[in-house]
Amino acid sequence: MKLHSTPTQQYQTITGYEQDSVEINAILYRHSLIVLPEAKPVVWLVSSFDALSADDFAQIDATKPDVVILGTGNKQRFIHPRLIAALTAQRIGVECMDNQAACRTYNILMAEGRKVALALVMEKV
Repeated sequence: MKLHSTPTQQYQTITGYEQDSVEINAILYRHSLIVLPEAKPVVWLVSSFDALSADDFAQIDATKPDVVILGTGNKQRFIHPRLIAALTAQRIGVECMDNQAACRTYNILMAEGRKVALALVMEKV
């Protein structure tokens, strides 16, 4: 699905998504990644939702967001609290949703000027 252009192009904006990919500022990605409004997307070495560990969230913790939108793949799943304990201890919220909802939510929060991190798990279909 292509999304409409907005005046936030100086930021990392989700411009489209499919079941197995995401487009950020018209660049296509097919791997798990972390997206922040003011930095280029970075590879997130996560192969599947079931493979997530507490160490995977340390990479996100280093960015000090206010909230993390966790895209859990093609369906919504919920992360075990022990995996995100370091984030919640610092009062960083973590919201779990499927990738498409995560992309839409990230764009809304980013456009509002929130310090948001999008962590997408891209599983092979």
